[in-house]
Amino acid sequence: MPALVLDGKSLAAQTEADLLARVERLKEKSGGKTPILATILVGDDPASATYVKMKGNACKRVGMGSLAVEMPSSTTTEELLAKIGELNKNPDVHGILLQHPVPPQIDERACFDAIALGKDVDGVTCLGFGRMAMGEEAYGCATPQGIMRILDHYGIEIEGKHAVVVGRSPILGKPMAMMLLQKNATVTICHSRTKDLPAIIAQADILVGAVGKPEFIKAEWVKAGAVVVDAGYHPGGVGDIELSALLDKASAYTPVPGGVGPMTINTLIMQSVESGEKSLA
Repeated sequence: MPALVLDGKSLAAQTEADLLARVERLKEKSGGKTPILATILVGDDPASATYVKMKGNACKRVGMGSLAVEMPSSTTTEELLAKIGELNKNPDVHGILLQHPVPPQIDERACFDAIALGKDVDGVTCLGFGRMAMGEEAYGCATPQGIMRILDHYGIEIEGKHAVVVGRSPILGKPMAMMLLQKNATVTICHSRTKDLPAIIAQADILVGAVGKPEFIKAEWVKAGAVVVDAGYHPGGVGDIELSALLDKASAYTPVPGGVGPMTINTLIMQSVESGEKSLA
């Protein structure tokens, strides 16, 4: 039996229609004001510039405003902190996104953590992570939160399942594990030092590939009937998992492209709208 396709692209499109209506209602209530997402791009990395442009376009599609802040590659940590401080104080800005990565001379963690909790719509601060992990109110990190929305939408059962997350990055693997734990999964986190990785992956009822290496996770490691979530994207349209051999083996999977990626940006926009609703309604 063919696996269920966990189509993030179509879910994102459905959500955008709802967000557009919510923004329109907000404009009516607030005298024409809309939520505004500020994006900060430091340097001239072409991939980062493309991602920022995509986020600006997503804002337009739902009727939101966006404020593009561009800073040179020579920017210091102090200069970036000052800019974030300005945006924190600006009542017209409801969300702040600092595009990763920043140039090497900048203390990225210090700058992420300078973002006000109420405007941390990308879920990158330590405070936001801690609150999320403890079950308190906070905006979830956009990619893992987008994955959780996919699983919920398609009715994937999480409670009591063994979820294996391959990768431990602060903006994907770690928050992903905590979110699955909040939904009562039994969670194993694997990483570059994990011994006998294939044997652990073989136990997974839900597998999340977040390792950042093309097709690093082999199809033969995955048990029949597993739910497979591939959070990677690499040139040639492949992810972190060898998906082609899993189409009839997995019970459900996220395609690459069109699975996790669209839901990352969509979650960022949704959380920006939520922030706007809190301050404008």
